[in-house]
Amino acid sequence: MLAAAAAAARLDATKNGAFLLLLFHFHRRRHDACRLFSTAVCLHPPPFESIKYQALLLVQLQGHIARGHLSRARHLFDQIPSPDVRAYNDLIRAYSSPVNAADALHLYRRMLRQRVAPNNYTFPFALKVCSALADLHCGRAIHRHAIHAGLHADLFVSTALLDMYVKCDFLHDAAHIFATMPARDLVAWNAMLAGYAHHAMYHHALAHLLRMQAQARLRPNASTLVSLLPLLALQGALAQGTSVHAYCIRVCLDHKVTDGVLVGTALLDMYAKCGSLVYARRVFDDMPARNEVTWSALIGGFVLCGRMTQAFILFKDMLAKGLRFHSPTSVACALRACATLDDLRMGEQLHALLAKSGVHADLTAGNSLLSMYAKVGLIDQAIAFFHEMAVKNNVSYSALVSGYVQNGRAEEAFLVFKKMQACNVDPDAATMVSLIPACSHLAALQHGRCSHGSVIIRGLASETSICNALIDMYAKCGRIDLSRQVFDMMPSWDIVSWNTMIAGYGIHGLGKEATALFLDMNNQGFAPDGVTFISLISSCSHSGLVTEGKHWFHMMASRYGITPRMEHYNCMVDLLARGGFLDEAYKFIQSMPLTADVRVWGALLAACRVHKNIDLGKRVSRMIQDLGPEGTGNFVLLSNIYSAAGRFDEAAKVRIIQKVKGFKKSPGCSWIEINGSLHAFVGGDQHHLQSSEIYRELDNILVGIKKLGYQPDTSFVLQDLEEEEKEKALIYHSEKIAIAFGILSLSEDKTIFVTKNLRVCGDCHTVIKYISLVKQRAIIVRDANRFHHFKNGQCSCRDFW
Repeated sequence: MLAAAAAAARLDATKNGAFLLLLFHFHRRRHDACRLFSTAVCLHPPPFESIKYQALLLVQLQGHIARGHLSRARHLFDQIPSPDVRAYNDLIRAYSSPVNAADALHLYRRMLRQRVAPNNYTFPFALKVCSALADLHCGRAIHRHAIHAGLHADLFVSTALLDMYVKCDFLHDAAHIFATMPARDLVAWNAMLAGYAHHAMYHHALAHLLRMQAQARLRPNASTLVSLLPLLALQGALAQGTSVHAYCIRVCLDHKVTDGVLVGTALLDMYAKCGSLVYARRVFDDMPARNEVTWSALIGGFVLCGRMTQAFILFKDMLAKGLRFHSPTSVACALRACATLDDLRMGEQLHALLAKSGVHADLTAGNSLLSMYAKVGLIDQAIAFFHEMAVKNNVSYSALVSGYVQNGRAEEAFLVFKKMQACNVDPDAATMVSLIPACSHLAALQHGRCSHGSVIIRGLASETSICNALIDMYAKCGRIDLSRQVFDMMPSWDIVSWNTMIAGYGIHGLGKEATALFLDMNNQGFAPDGVTFISLISSCSHSGLVTEGKHWFHMMASRYGITPRMEHYNCMVDLLARGGFLDEAYKFIQSMPLTADVRVWGALLAACRVHKNIDLGKRVSRMIQDLGPEGTGNFVLLSNIYSAAGRFDEAAKVRIIQKVKGFKKSPGCSWIEINGSLHAFVGGDQHHLQSSEIYRELDNILVGIKKLGYQPDTSFVLQDLEEEEKEKALIYHSEKIAIAFGILSLSEDKTIFVTKNLRVCGDCHTVIKYISLVKQRAIIVRDANRFHHFKNGQCSCRDFW
């Protein structure tokens, strides 16, 4: 019958309505309708003013839209002499995706210019585009148009307005729209709930949900719960999440095919983020169907809880199921697990998998790969991949900055940050949290202040993570006073804030201030954790507060219920050994419930070097040799003990063993920041452009301090040299060279701040005290252990370091 009708229509397409009726008959077969239309138009071109012709164009327009041929649809639309509101609505709706959003708004404005009145379908489509773009200005304009048309109270229009204000972060306006709606359906209630959830307004969201059920007599559906559950996860509200789970089971939401996947994924995500991985896994196993998002949520949950091995096994299971990933989320989680487990081989395999699937070009996947290479120490591969990335955002730059800092290449981190700014990529809080530690590493105070100014300008100064990084940076740059200022001005603290400030006081030898802050922390209602006591006991150690340190070690378990870890025992050994209680430290190690590791014995060995206890040093050294030295430090300590005692043959044997085992001693290096530029020196350095002036100044200093009674302590020269050669070797230690350069370069009112990569030797410590007296200069030296503040011939460490 249809074939006959088509043949008849071809005879005379415009004589009567047969052709039009036939097209409407083919309404569900748009492809056939469009093909018939094209044939008829070729045979009998109708006049443009024909209503029938315009209706036929509309049908073909809808056909192109249905097949996703938007360029063809737009071309055809432009041929319609006077498109009506239905044609505009169809094309605006087709353009409502974020990719074509600008075209949708352009079409909406053209519609107004052509004086085609929008209807209650036009406004929701246009507002959806504003929501996708978070374009508040355009959204408000459309709101005014809806009011002018008298359609602002329409249910569909009001709901679209509400959603637009939520997505543009104007929740007050959204709440006003919701309150003034004459009628509300479940979609409207859900949109408002999604707004509260999006803005983490936990109590408002729960109250809204209760009103929805009590006042509107509406039952939550899958959309309601999918909006609510992430908020419960954010709040860690496990009890409320469990109640939602019970509701899902009661109304069978978790067993419907479509809703079951959405709700089940949201439930397991909630359980995982609340730390209940057992229940998350049960929900996952009970789900009738799963998609990649479901797998990603569970893998991400295991990663979040630090269960990297299980996360990786899950990812392998996902691949074994033949599930193809179209989003990079699951791979990003797997790459994070690789970085944590230091599993480079699997990370490279994932890289190949991403490249094969084409997902490697995705920005999220690329950033995860970049971060993985940086975290496992392959910074050169990370740099190469960074340059290969077609698109980069602030996360990309942050990952590279963090990688440079973590791998000890802080200066290059600053170069990346400068390039980021040159490329007009705005740094966010994560970028600055990665960059500020570079200032700490280099002790570059001027760079740190510039970074501080940058976060203030960008409105990030109130971020807790930023403030914590600034506290640490100022403390490590010698300005503990500025650390305290940042701490006192913070709008809120977390446990990291308190721990960082206590640790800052510790490295400056301000043990009493650290203890006072710890007591203040208790009064403020913050519960200390294991890291707090590491910082506190270490502060006592650097200040010689042995009794207080022992007290807090015992209180840690008895009052606060924290079981000591190896790090705490290490701090206790360091506390006792630095205080000269070497035998007590040795007995403490033997009584430990844990088997002491190399670090614990190393702390005692370092004290044997300071207190020149050769016999105990040899015993401790044998223990370290049995365990296997973790690095160069313990070899150097033992060699130095022998050298200080004049037993150079035994010292040489230790150095030979060190060389055979492949451990290399880092040369002493000191650096100073002058007008934003870093100047580094090694012992006897002759490479600086002002070397001759520096050594002349050093010679003058030596003459001056000898008049005050300085005598070189050649016991700190650990080579078998003549006495005169030993004295010459001492005066050219790197920290002395850096201080001499600071005296030449900085005005008398400026503090000289020098950083050294190793512990300051006793002779240098004595010389710097004399220099501060002779030159009347304030000098701060940061060595591998702590800070030394020299002024008027005294040091803040009271010769205890």
